[in-house]
Amino acid sequence: MNPGDLDFFSTRDLIDELLRRTTFQGVIIHAKQEVRTPSWQGERVFSVRHSANLDAGEAGRLMDVVRPHLPTLP
Repeated sequence: MNPGDLDFFSTRDLIDELLRRTTFQGVIIHAKQEVRTPSWQGERVFSVRHSANLDAGEAGRLMDVVRPHLPTLP
């Protein structure tokens, strides 16, 4: 697949495809609205989705493990 091929799919389509895959066991945090610019303007609103392989508690524990490794924003 060429990187340009992804331009034909919406972010929602790509996330849905990833969540359908049984090999994916994780959490996806994404902007509620698609962003097409490198810099972010305005309020940041996110949506969190997790694979069917994890229940809500497991997804929360996974996020607790990852959180300390993420940089904080000013």
